[in-house]
Amino acid sequence: MELARRPRLFPFILFLLASAPTATGGVIGVDYGRVANNLPPPSKVVELLKADGITAVSIYDTDGEVLRALAGSGIRVSVALPNDKLSGATNPNVAGTWVWENIARYYPATQIEAISIGNEVFHQRPDLTYAIIPAMWNVYNALNNLGLAGAIKVSSPVAFTAFDKSFPPSEGSFRGDLQPVVRQMLDFIRRTDSFFMINLYPYITYMENPGIDLNYALGLPNNGVRDPRTGLIYYSLLDAQLDAVYSGMAALGFGDHLGNSTARALGAAGKKLVIQETGHPTRLKWPLSIIQSSPEGRRRSGMEEASLSRERGPSAENAQAYNGNLIERILAGRTGTPLHPDADMDIYIFSLFNENLKEGPEVERNFGIFYPDGTKVYDIDFRPSGGGGSWCVANVAAGSQKLQAALDWACGAGGADCGPLQLGGRCFEPNTLEAHASYAMNSYYQQHGRDAGACDFNGAARVVYQRPRYGNCEF
Repeated sequence: MELARRPRLFPFILFLLASAPTATGGVIGVDYGRVANNLPPPSKVVELLKADGITAVSIYDTDGEVLRALAGSGIRVSVALPNDKLSGATNPNVAGTWVWENIARYYPATQIEAISIGNEVFHQRPDLTYAIIPAMWNVYNALNNLGLAGAIKVSSPVAFTAFDKSFPPSEGSFRGDLQPVVRQMLDFIRRTDSFFMINLYPYITYMENPGIDLNYALGLPNNGVRDPRTGLIYYSLLDAQLDAVYSGMAALGFGDHLGNSTARALGAAGKKLVIQETGHPTRLKWPLSIIQSSPEGRRRSGMEEASLSRERGPSAENAQAYNGNLIERILAGRTGTPLHPDADMDIYIFSLFNENLKEGPEVERNFGIFYPDGTKVYDIDFRPSGGGGSWCVANVAAGSQKLQAALDWACGAGGADCGPLQLGGRCFEPNTLEAHASYAMNSYYQQHGRDAGACDFNGAARVVYQRPRYGNCEF
């Protein structure tokens, strides 16, 4: 079967077209922090990620051992230029060298999709605020010089402390002193077709505001909170915070116009956010005076201690509820909010492991989904319905030659149903190698009962647990 003829392109250009992110909908990933001295080696971590259906990971640097371990895994990777390198990156030559040594060296074998320029700079290193925008442009220009700017996005995660008003959500606004630099950041994002990164922790807001309903903070059934300006009812504190972010962006002139016309035509509606960090802790080491004493002056029982933890937020039960709800929501494609129901977003859960060397209160060391030995802190599944749904898509890290060979075989000897890929077919557009190969390989995979061996194609394919969509073609 002959597919619509493609123009002959140089292999590298063809690969970049195949690598361009065309799928819409949400991605659910994890933050792989490593501030610990008891974690498994990166090779074992990659095995853990794959075994649990985790298809995206964010790291806080560009550690070579980690990036090499992720090579060929099919796992999407977001990396970072750390805060301590931010000042140097204001020099174009320094930024260019960093991109060559830390990105180009590993890409495309390691599927790097985004670079965070610093992390919560306004909050953690306000003295470096001046460096954010120049560093973002220098890193982007270095990527562009290597032909990678279309495949790897550049942004900078912002802490929610950058907002001076978050309720009602429709009136969210950035702090006055930060508005000039945030406006420049949003202009960069618009001009480079990137996305805004935000770190949101409803847990923190809940702990700082005793009147907030715990179920509202966790996304469990509750009576809801009404925005008096719009009349919209919010049943999730995270949704309220997200709409405050959207409103803050709109107040600076970057509402529906965020992103280019292509992104909007693909369904993103110009409202693409990445929640680079969110999560819920599992344990809080309470002072002995609180844990051991009751109002009656007696020592608390173990049951009472557990109840106290539940009431105040940090517990495995609450973390399981919050993160589990998020995973289910993203896998089901429910990425919109009350104010922006057509919005698109990706979410990274903090964090993969408990990190025993993190500074600060005990709670900071207990956000992990896994213990360092790889066992789960609580039961959570990154596969919908306990693994009931899976699809086979192209592994762009395999390269264009393998993808083309897989596409040809699936539509030929493999017997896949490739009719929709023909000119005029419902899945002809987008006419990219990644989209067509994914459709063909998934057809073969589904025909063969989703057997793991039916999604290999000599390393050109990978299994995912959220329904793929390319343009208007949903599998």
